[in-house]
Amino acid sequence: MKRKFLTLLASSLLIVSFSTTILNANSQAKKVKPFLIQGKLPHFTKSIKILWDDKDLALNKEQKEKLLIIRKKTISQAKALAKKIMQLENKIVKLSNKGIKPSKLEKDVYELAKLRAKATIVHLNCLYNTRKVLTKKQLSIIE
Repeated sequence: MKRKFLTLLASSLLIVSFSTTILNANSQAKKVKPFLIQGKLPHFTKSIKILWDDKDLALNKEQKEKLLIIRKKTISQAKALAKKIMQLENKIVKLSNKGIKPSKLEKDVYELAKLRAKATIVHLNCLYNTRKVLTKKQLSIIE
């Protein structure tokens, strides 16, 4: 009886610790946006993609062509910058964890800020260019 209890207890602990490890890994793998401004600006390309053939949005052929160009340009630029941002962030964190003086990391931190600023400009350009393509009625649907 005691042996069964201990086996059950050990199995339960193993399952709980495994679940906790998976939850921690998932929370750390959360995708971080490369922009300086987080959660306050809309992501038009995402909304438009969802409503691409929506009758109320009623995108015409010319608009669709222009929006595809904007989307491709925005996503390719943002992905390229996000890759650089993540690499630089990881480098800074790794060096900081090794006890490197902040003054030795300053150049990288400012470079990181520049990359995030560039990504934010890409986002702002996307918003601006999308607004130029859509009508006020269409904008009211996606905003």
